[in-house]
Amino acid sequence: MRDYIKFLAHQLKGWPKQNYYLFFFSLGCQVMTLVTNPITWISVVTFIGTTLGVLCILAINAAKSVNGLLGILSALCFIITGWAAKNYLSIFTQISYVLALDVPVLISKNWNVNMVSKIRKFKPKNWLVAIGLTIITYLVSGYAIGHLTNDPRPWVDAISFAIGLSGSVICFLRYSDQYVWWFANDFAGMVLWFVSFHQGSATLAMFVNSAIYLLNDFIGFTVSPWFNKKEHDRLVQEEQNYEKKYHESMD
Repeated sequence: MRDYIKFLAHQLKGWPKQNYYLFFFSLGCQVMTLVTNPITWISVVTFIGTTLGVLCILAINAAKSVNGLLGILSALCFIITGWAAKNYLSIFTQISYVLALDVPVLISKNWNVNMVSKIRKFKPKNWLVAIGLTIITYLVSGYAIGHLTNDPRPWVDAISFAIGLSGSVICFLRYSDQYVWWFANDFAGMVLWFVSFHQGSATLAMFVNSAIYLLNDFIGFTVSPWFNKKEHDRLVQEEQNYEKKYHESMD
């Protein structure tokens, strides 16, 4: 347990400084959103979920596998929020994150060790497959949720679900092109939660959270190790030094 706690502490260090700035900016926004509106049990759960969720995406941005633990905890909160808002596919989106990304990250030794050194890019065939599967998922999920539940926004909900599911799979496979999906997903999320808030089905915090996620995408495209070679090389070296130090301490 001590070694795992040290591992988690290491995973929260060495991020691009922009990640830390965005986290504290997000925290301030969410605190203001919480205290300037009626405080209910759902608003508190949403606050916890959004805070952990931002940490999760920033960990992915920094190519740190602590996102697995953070993702599961935030997903539990978002599932409760989605159920209260009747955005049922947002619940399946969170479940898909847990199954396709968080759990495999936690149990995959290969993913956890110096993950940044394993980043790769799409080839033309990958683009065609990923886009095709995203469209199919959108059509099937939108039709199913609209006919099987009382979801008031089935097709808006389906956009976020289809893009989010595809993005989580692409992320687990360590393709930097995931950020195209995350950008589209976060924009769709802003639309979904703004409409939900406008219709009185959700708190404003979820819309703010999607906006923060969108800002994280810009960091991902610019200074994160997924796209920035200098940052990529720095983190590869940092992880190699950590592994070396860890193995020396075990000898």
